[in-house]
Order: sequence, then structure tokens, then C-alpha cells
Amino acid sequence: MSDLTLHSNTESFIGDIKRLVEQGRNAAYGAVNAVMIETYWRIGQRIVEQEQKGKERAEYGTQLIEMLSEELTKTYGKGFSKRNLQYFRSFYLTFNNLEIVQTRLHNLKWSHILTTLRVEDPVAARWYLQTASQEMWSVRTLDRNISTQYFERHFKQPQILENPENKVVPDKLEILKSPIMAEFLGFKHDTDFSETELEKGLISHLQDFLVEMGRGFAFVARQQHIFTDMGDFYIDLVFYNYLLKCFVLIDLKKGQITHQDVGQMDMYVRMYDDLKRTEGDNPTIGIVLCSETSKDIARYSILHDSDNLFAAKYMPLMPTEEELRREIEQQKELYRLQQENK
Repeated sequence: MSDLTLHSNTESFIGDIKRLVEQGRNAAYGAVNAVMIETYWRIGQRIVEQEQKGKERAEYGTQLIEMLSEELTKTYGKGFSKRNLQYFRSFYLTFNNLEIVQTRLHNLKWSHILTTLRVEDPVAARWYLQTASQEMWSVRTLDRNISTQYFERHFKQPQILENPENKVVPDKLEILKSPIMAEFLGFKHDTDFSETELEKGLISHLQDFLVEMGRGFAFVARQQHIFTDMGDFYIDLVFYNYLLKCFVLIDLKKGQITHQDVGQMDMYVRMYDDLKRTEGDNPTIGIVLCSETSKDIARYSILHDSDNLFAAKYMPLMPTEEELRREIEQQKELYRLQQENK
């Protein structure tokens, strides 16, 4: 055996051992993390049970946590402050079913749970945690989605919360968030940018954009060429949604949506259904992604008559909480105008 071959075999051997060590460490970390989260849950459960025994005294719960924090800190050191014990208590009250914690949140870190505990609505908090687990959101992504009211913009889906395997297919309106937060593109106030720059920004930050679009999106193509006897056409962005089982076409518009924009997207959808859609696919969905939507367009254009055409607003800068709340209500109203009397 030559020195070169021996060296190659040795490198391969060492690489295999390193992979085994990494796999072992990851498995051990995952197991420790799961046990830690379950322990915190059980501590929260016992605190609540003990509080209920002394519920005739309003101050009992506060005194109980203070006493418990002092004793645990003496024995086990840091990590059992009053604030942390209150977090454990809140965790149990949000998810009081241990089986759900073990089966639906098994891949989350404690920092995921801490991030979600600031959500006041328990239904929303459970949805965030279950979706974070299913979609493999990082803590940063989870925090961002809470900050931009992801749950509220998806329109509440309680039927999914109660489905153990989360197999309920969301409605088209629930799977598309609007307005879309595009602050990751790096545009600044009063900055002029073109549709080409918008497209490049979305492509460069594709992972963030897919999360922002909603659940189940997979990227297919950019500037996809469609050739017909009418000429050449280029669709800005093409996705496939594995929950809706259909293609999703996106046309990017810098300004306010127009009737021409809607008509062009309607043509793209019809062409795509005819030329690209295969057996088993549902009808193609078309979205005009624009910086300004319009009530008149929603009410009087083909948007009003189509179940598969939508206008979605993007916001290149992160709005204030009040601005976001107002935009959410406006976009809901536009969807209502589009869908009424169908």
C-alpha cells in the first residue's frame, strides 16, 4: 500500500470517527435538553398544584416562589431565581399536557419556550411553539415572527392546534401572510429601488422570505421562461407549496397594484396551469406582491371573482407595532372585499 493510499484511508477513518463523535454529542445534547425541559415543566406543575392548595390567600403564590427560590439556590446554585420559577409556572399553564410537550415540542430548546412566554394569548403561544417545532424555526426566527404578529396575520387556526399530527390543510388566505415584512432586504427610508433590486433582495434572503411567506413553501425558479405563440413571458418567482399541493407564482411590483398587473397575473396562472401543472397538482395560485394594495382593485377587478389570485403588500422597513396592527386590519379588509359574495 502506497503512502498516498495509506494517508487517504487514514483521513477517511479519522473523518468517520469525527462524525460519530459529533452524532453522539448531538444525541446527548438533545436528550439532556429534552430532560431539562420536562423537568422545568414538572416544577411548574408542582408550583401550580401547591398554589391551589393555598389559594384562599392571594399572597401565597408569591411567598411560595420566593421560599422555593431561596432553598433551590442554596442547594443547586444559580438557575432557580424567582423569575425562572415563574417561567416554569407559565410554561406549565401554557402547555398543561406533558404528552404534547414530549411529542410536539421535542426538538425545541428552552430558549424557544422562553421567547414564546411573552405572548399573552395562550392559544397563540401554543401555536407558535408547535409551529416552531414543526418548521424547525431558530430562536431568532421565532422571535422575529412573534414580533411581526405571525399568528395574527395567518388568521387564527384553532383546528390545527387540536390536531395531534397537524394534518389540517390551511386555507389559501391562512397560508399567505400580508403585509409581508421585507425589512431584511436592507432598504432605507426614502431609498429608491427598482423591481429588479427587489427581486435580487428577495432571492438573496430567500430563506427569510420563505418563512415570511408562510408554511409549506419551496423555491422553484426565478424569472421562469414561458414560451407561447403570443411571445416570451418571464414569471418573477415560482414556488411550490407542499401543503396546498400547488404552484405559487409571484409577480413583483414596486408601486401600487393596477388592473393591468392583475390581468397579467391571471394570464400567467392560466398559462402555467396549461403548460406546467401536472396530475395531482391543485390549480396554480398567483400573487401580485406590491408596495400598495387597493380596495377598488380588490372589489372590482378579477381578484374579486377568482379564488386563486391575490394581492399581497410588502413593507421594506419594519413598521412600528401600531403601524403593523393597522396594516394587518387593512389587509384583512382587502381579503374580505375580494372574497365576499363568492
